[in-house]
Amino acid sequence: MADSSAAGERYDRMELLKAFDETKAGVKGLNDAGVLKLPQIFVRPSEELTEELKHEKAQVQVPVIDLSGIDDGGMRKKIVEQVRSAAETWGFFQLVSHGIPLSVCDGMIDGVRRFHELDVDKKKKYYSRDATESVRYSSNFDLFKSKTAGWRDTLSISANSGSQLLDPHQLPAVCRDSTVEYSKHVEKLGNILLGLLSEALGLNTDFLGKMECSKGHRLHCHYYPACPEPQLAIGTTKHSDPGFLTILLQNQLVSALQVFNKGRWIDIQPVQGALVINIGDLLQLVSNGKFRSSEHRVIANRIGPRISVVCFLSGPFGNTGKIYGPILELITQENPAIYKEIVIEDYLMKFLNTGLDSYRALDYYKV
Repeated sequence: MADSSAAGERYDRMELLKAFDETKAGVKGLNDAGVLKLPQIFVRPSEELTEELKHEKAQVQVPVIDLSGIDDGGMRKKIVEQVRSAAETWGFFQLVSHGIPLSVCDGMIDGVRRFHELDVDKKKKYYSRDATESVRYSSNFDLFKSKTAGWRDTLSISANSGSQLLDPHQLPAVCRDSTVEYSKHVEKLGNILLGLLSEALGLNTDFLGKMECSKGHRLHCHYYPACPEPQLAIGTTKHSDPGFLTILLQNQLVSALQVFNKGRWIDIQPVQGALVINIGDLLQLVSNGKFRSSEHRVIANRIGPRISVVCFLSGPFGNTGKIYGPILELITQENPAIYKEIVIEDYLMKFLNTGLDSYRALDYYKV
């Protein structure tokens, strides 16, 4: 096929998307085949690439927060203040001394690597575009809706759905034990963080926990292979996370995660042993805008693979009647509600049925 990146040249995008999807080999399949030129479905629009040149580069680091001493009253107040400041100004921070053993983190990364590096025939049985599947492998959940396909493959795991816990035997054997172990630790950490965030809002420690913000966490295990033309591609397009809170584990191979702050894309430089934490749209909504859900992205690289495990605390997905709105205790005459209430099932289904590059949840729910 001729190079379809030339200006004005037309191509059947849907046909190419279907052909790519039907291989079930993902982006890694292209990488294994030794492609030297980026397939057109992964090339970003020319106007987007032009806009990229306007962004200045900045050597700034997001806050790094140390959780050691969290059980000491004086230290806890200091940590809560650091969390509050980061949540209000950045929406992102890195977390050290988080309590998840290095061996558990390394085991999770290794398990994800082993799954994505299985023979295609062994991965195919998990390949699905059904968002209700508890365990599914795919390349780009929004492949047929986005403007540009991201240079990544993903193993998605719902740790639980409603009151149903995931049966470990549904997990691929190569990452089963490591996923179960990491899931236990990250759920505990999620509840600790929600406690700190509750206090940062001036509420009781268990406030966000009682709202079921941590119920139904999901793991998205991303694999970003080396890219032949990274300047034309994107790993994950700019977006904000739809849930309450996100906990990111990543290998230290390459810096690729960026957050948009004050009109600039800021590299989040990996800190040894740290997890990256960010506020999601739902937490911005229930905090009535006090906490910030920031746009972020993952750039493509010639070096790979970059492996990341994203834990989304998205609330009780599957509970069709659950409603969330700005926390009443935070609403005053001087600080009125700026967001409407949402039904969580409708909210999350809207996210799943929209291209990641065009979804801006909070815009739909402003008063």
